[in-house]
Amino acid sequence: MTGTRPRPNVTRRRSASEATDGLVPRMVAEARRRAAEGHDVVRLDIGEPDLPTPAHIVEAGVAALRAGATRYVAPAGIPPLRAAIADVQRTRGVAATAEQVVVTSGAKPMLLYALLALVQRGDEVLVPDPGYPGYAAAARIAGARVRHYPLARDGAQFRLDVDALRAAVRERTRVLVLNTPQNPTGCVLDDHERLAIAELAEERDLWVVSDEIYDGLRYDDRAASSVAALPGMAARTVVVDGFSKTYAMTGWRLGYGVMPSSLVPAVTALVNESTTCAPAFVQHAGLAALTGPQDDAIAMRELFRARRDALVAGLRGVAGVRAEAPDGAFYVFADVAGLLRAGETCVALADRLLREHDVACIPGAAYGRRGEGMLRLAFTTSEERIREAVTRIRAGGQEGTKRGQEIR
Repeated sequence: MTGTRPRPNVTRRRSASEATDGLVPRMVAEARRRAAEGHDVVRLDIGEPDLPTPAHIVEAGVAALRAGATRYVAPAGIPPLRAAIADVQRTRGVAATAEQVVVTSGAKPMLLYALLALVQRGDEVLVPDPGYPGYAAAARIAGARVRHYPLARDGAQFRLDVDALRAAVRERTRVLVLNTPQNPTGCVLDDHERLAIAELAEERDLWVVSDEIYDGLRYDDRAASSVAALPGMAARTVVVDGFSKTYAMTGWRLGYGVMPSSLVPAVTALVNESTTCAPAFVQHAGLAALTGPQDDAIAMRELFRARRDALVAGLRGVAGVRAEAPDGAFYVFADVAGLLRAGETCVALADRLLREHDVACIPGAAYGRRGEGMLRLAFTTSEERIREAVTRIRAGGQEGTKRGQEIR
């Protein structure tokens, strides 16, 4: 009898991060569905400013459309916008030129393009735990192996653990992904942490992809500083940023990367072969955002600061919850272990809060193993709605405690 060639075993055990892939969009979609059905859902789930794009930015986009900015432009972006981005980077200490900037249709594509340009199959990419799940997804698409470096937890706060990061680096580690201010924790790297990262990158010859999309939403009043501003780091860092958060431009889809000149041709080719270019009129709106008045952006940041304080104060009054004020972004990453029923996970808790109390939030497990027992609550709604959400969370916690005691 003629033997048959055995089929390869393509089944493999999914990693913890892969097991929660799609959790964030699922929760957001369910919240939208309930709201569309007429439920009074308090939305603390989505990372999107609830304020309109500033008027002068909208007008710049409209004017560009009327002036005929409806055709292809250079894949790397229109020259005035690239120059304005380089100017902004210099205020953060990064000695960048316009030629080192590549504009993309949102910051997410730039994350992927950077990793595609930097890694080969089998290389390792280090991503934070807890951290934005898109990093691991992009690394896997690029053919890399994903390794997580744990953030150190102190109560409800997380910070970079330099020793744990160093221990996570192996022979095939190629790229370290940073995010500051961080999603979901809101932590901001301090000078000591940035220096430690720079030393490690130099010592182990690592590339750094630094996601700084929330840099315009920092509440610590320290001067902005990128890891790319440290000596020698501009040559091994890709800074990823965009307009969505600081300027309430999520739907405009406009982002960019600032990188060493050697990477620009490869990244530009990826833009050219995928989206061709970011829409010209959107780029003109982005130019107005950077070069026009910053009053609206500053006012929005201060509004978020007040909402942050209201949410943290409210959560601290809920038995079983621990919450700390984040230094940046617009999320409170709250420890809700005290609200869990016997055997309940934070995913089940988030489902229960939405289903029974119409509060939409994201379970911490969506951001890694170290996010279990946490909820990410976005303060991107009014203080009145934030107070209503806290009232509902308190009610859910009391019910959970009673039922948990009954089960025990």
